[in-house]
Amino acid sequence: MTPKQIKKLLRELKTGKITEKEALERLKSLPFKDLNFAKIDHHRILRRGFPEVILGQGKTKGQIVKITKEMAKYNDVLITKTNGEVFKAIKKFYKKAAYNETAKTIIIKKGERRPRKGKILVLTAGTSDIPVAEEAAVTADFLGNRVEKIYDVGVAGLHRLLVQLPKISKSSVIIVVAGMEGALASVVSGLVDKPVIAVPTSCGYGASFKGIAPLLTMLNSCSPGVAVVNIDNGFGAGYLASLINK
Repeated sequence: MTPKQIKKLLRELKTGKITEKEALERLKSLPFKDLNFAKIDHHRILRRGFPEVILGQGKTKGQIVKITKEMAKYNDVLITKTNGEVFKAIKKFYKKAAYNETAKTIIIKKGERRPRKGKILVLTAGTSDIPVAEEAAVTADFLGNRVEKIYDVGVAGLHRLLVQLPKISKSSVIIVVAGMEGALASVVSGLVDKPVIAVPTSCGYGASFKGIAPLLTMLNSCSPGVAVVNIDNGFGAGYLASLINK
């Protein structure tokens, strides 16, 4: 949409030729910003309710910086699967940028979001699952949710989970992050009346096949109400949990 088209849209809105709802529908189809190596979808927030997120994996430091500069003009920015070197480069331009070393995420917030009602709870089976869980928690928090975390409550010591039941039952959505055989998601789902988002991790020995074993366990859960995202996809779990809580 060109500046001329935007002026026309505003004029039509002001004179009553179109409604605010009709104007919003037109804005939803605004074109992306073409950087040649990336096409920035500024108006995803209008269509989905959340801004586009940058996957750092596979991108160069220079590419991430250029994408970030464009996106930060209009929205908050979340970068996932990134590293400290990228953060140092981003920090030169955005002093308030925050890096979570465990989650491997960078956040640039232009303003504070008011937390939604309801709470997203992130559970892990083991300590080794925490990096993926942190990515889920950072994402859910970035999208404006209240987030709580309980780590290392896997089925090898079920009593550790059971003592947390009062806290688990008070959550609106539960993200369960587990590697090895991935049984924790089924157990949690069988204990509460909340939607459970299961995240298989690549943590485990040879026969776990880098996350395939827990993925299959979660997909084959006999407890209804379990949704499953891809291996190590903490971002996807946090995003889905936010949509449910929304």
